[in-house]
Amino acid sequence: MATRTNSTKTQSTLRILVLHGPNLNLLGTREQSLYGRTTLKTIEAQMAKLAKQECIHVESRQSNQEGELVTWIQDARDRFDAIVINPAGYTHTSVAIRDAIAAVEVPTVEVHLTNIHAREKFRRRSYIAAVAVGQISGFGPAGYLLGIKAAVEHVRHARSSAAN
Repeated sequence: MATRTNSTKTQSTLRILVLHGPNLNLLGTREQSLYGRTTLKTIEAQMAKLAKQECIHVESRQSNQEGELVTWIQDARDRFDAIVINPAGYTHTSVAIRDAIAAVEVPTVEVHLTNIHAREKFRRRSYIAAVAVGQISGFGPAGYLLGIKAAVEHVRHARSSAAN
C-alpha cells in the first residue's frame, strides 16, 4: 500500500499518511481478546477501498521504531495533507512523536483500536492528544476508516473556510 506518486501535495487529490506504531504488525495474532482477529493487511485493504471511494491517496506505514515514526512525520510536512496515527505504546511515552506532530503542523488524527480511557491507568494518558485535531478510540479496525474520514473532512473544511 505504500505507493508513491508525486512528491508534493496537490490541491486536487488529498494525501493522507497513515502510521501504525509498534506491535501493530502482529494484529490478528496478538492478544485477540483485545485486538480481534483482523490483520494489518486486512485493515490496509479496507483503507485502500475507502481511498478509492473518496478519491484520495492513502499511504500506510508501520514501524516498531520510534525514530522512524518521527522521521516519517517530519517528512510528511510537504507531502501529505493529514496524518492518521496509531502510536500504540508510544502514545503514553513518546514526547518525541508528540513534538514531531506539533512541529510539522500537519493535521493529525490519533487512532486506537481499543478505548484507551477504559484500560489500565497508564494507558489513559496520551502525549499525542494535545497536538492532534482529534482522537478516535474503541472502534477496532473501523477506527482507521473513521480517522481517515475525519482527517479528510477536517482538511476540506479548512480549505473551504480559507477560500471564503
